[in-house]
Amino acid sequence: MEIRHFRYFLSVARHGHFTRAAEQLGIAPPTLSRQIQDMEKALGVLLFQRSQREVRLTAAGEALRVEAEQAVRQFDAAQLSAQRAARGDSGRIELGYVASAAYSGTLQQQVTRFSDAHPGVHLNIREAPMDALPTQVLDGQLDLAYVRSPMELPDGLEAIPLHEEGFVLALPAGSRLNELKQLPAKRLANETFILPEQISGTLEVAAQGGFVPRLGPQPGSLVAVITLVSLGQGVALVPESVVRRINLPQVNYRPVEDCRASSWLSLLHRRFEKSPAVARYIEAVRSASSA
Repeated sequence: MEIRHFRYFLSVARHGHFTRAAEQLGIAPPTLSRQIQDMEKALGVLLFQRSQREVRLTAAGEALRVEAEQAVRQFDAAQLSAQRAARGDSGRIELGYVASAAYSGTLQQQVTRFSDAHPGVHLNIREAPMDALPTQVLDGQLDLAYVRSPMELPDGLEAIPLHEEGFVLALPAGSRLNELKQLPAKRLANETFILPEQISGTLEVAAQGGFVPRLGPQPGSLVAVITLVSLGQGVALVPESVVRRINLPQVNYRPVEDCRASSWLSLLHRRFEKSPAVARYIEAVRSASSA
């Protein structure tokens, strides 16, 4: 027997009449009658008590009805699940990010927008060191990752550029640099630079000021960077969004005069993505970034 036989059987059981059931199914009454007879022959039981006016379920038919309804529901659910997965409306996405993606609000905006549009897709989201994210996407530990560019990418990955912003200088509250009305890049020549994960801002400002930067520790997260600044260990070039998100004691934020350095968030993804759900996310981010 096939699933269509259960559908025929259930229709007859609901209508109590072969002709009305056949009309609902869109088949000829004799065809429906033969299909039910084939079921009864295959099962070796009588499913209906027939009369000229109506048909009624036998005890065997009543027992089959319960199981047939469940089988049809499960079949329809499996079919729908497969179709949704193929469309990218269900599934799972492993998503990594650097902290500045959250500080800027980009992570929250894009995840919320996608989740509202595709509630059947589960997003497993976690922070990770930026230098580990490209490899994790490439080898499949992650499907997507928000990173801070510019950065070199391995073959097989692409990046969608997103929110761009400049840099500000985080410096200890006791630094003499706070006394300056303006802070040109050249005045930073004798400072020790605490390094965030993205060091392009530090290098560009040093080049602008005409000096080789004195590099200090690179502790990892932006909170760790600002913490070392608050302890008087040095200064740090950090994205502008940090000013609004990390407010620690003994830290001031200052713009660097004529600072041309900038960075931007990017979404990393595999060049030839096979998962429909992941492809849907990539498409949504591309559409939003080009709007």
